[in-house]
Amino acid sequence: MKYIGAHVSAAGGPDQAVHRAVEIGANAFALFTKNQRQWKGKPLTIEAISAFKKACQKHGFASNQILPHDSYLINLGHPEAEGLEKSRAAFLDEMQRCEQLGLSLLNFHPGSFLKKISERDCLLRIAESVNLALDQTQGVTAVIENTAGQGTNLGWRFEDLATIIEHVEDKSRVGVCIDTCHAFAAGYDLRGARATEQTLDELGSVVGFEYLCGMHLNDAKSEFGSRVDRHHSLGKGNIGLEAFITIIQDERTDGIPLILETVEPANWPEEIRWLRAQLPDAAPGR
Repeated sequence: MKYIGAHVSAAGGPDQAVHRAVEIGANAFALFTKNQRQWKGKPLTIEAISAFKKACQKHGFASNQILPHDSYLINLGHPEAEGLEKSRAAFLDEMQRCEQLGLSLLNFHPGSFLKKISERDCLLRIAESVNLALDQTQGVTAVIENTAGQGTNLGWRFEDLATIIEHVEDKSRVGVCIDTCHAFAAGYDLRGARATEQTLDELGSVVGFEYLCGMHLNDAKSEFGSRVDRHHSLGKGNIGLEAFITIIQDERTDGIPLILETVEPANWPEEIRWLRAQLPDAAPGR
């Protein structure tokens, strides 16, 4: 089963994200459970939690079809004590919000070494941060998103993701989300079916598909290997449509949320329909 959707707004309450996903024809979605550009959010009310769970039940969304994303401010590998403590507290809050909503995944950007500690020390610090959050929560998997490698951001190499996973104590509650724009900008070729298959195979050999919990399907305005994060609509960027056909037809992407973060939300319904039409069992001409 392919779960295809987009990162929709939760303005007005998390239940509104469910309704917006339904409106665009999605059977998966991503959301922020609080304002992604603030350290602290208002606590979730009993009413908001209940409304979200009822909306998910009504429209048939299970937790494995939903990929919430944490705040962009969080840096779990922060080299300074104050920043690290603040990030860890915010990440724990995000994990706890997912617990309250009955969600089983939390997507996060790994972190940045800010040229103040070594890359390896930063990766180990990220793993330690994840361990601390997992120790204080239940049922939520920490899902590391690969980055484009801008600045001092880590996680752009599959080896980075593997290193973090290696040092997370509970392997059953850690995974990865692969963003196609980020991967392409980081130097993983997705131009054409063969290149995409080779990149997926490398992901499998370095990280392991047992850890793949979701994907972000985005074309790239940025150049190959540029380490610049600039998303584009499917087929309008430097990746091209063949990559997304290959990904959508690969059995290794079954059963996980495949989330659009492309630049024109008005096109999401059409992009979702197009992706579904690429499935082997799609009706001719659909």
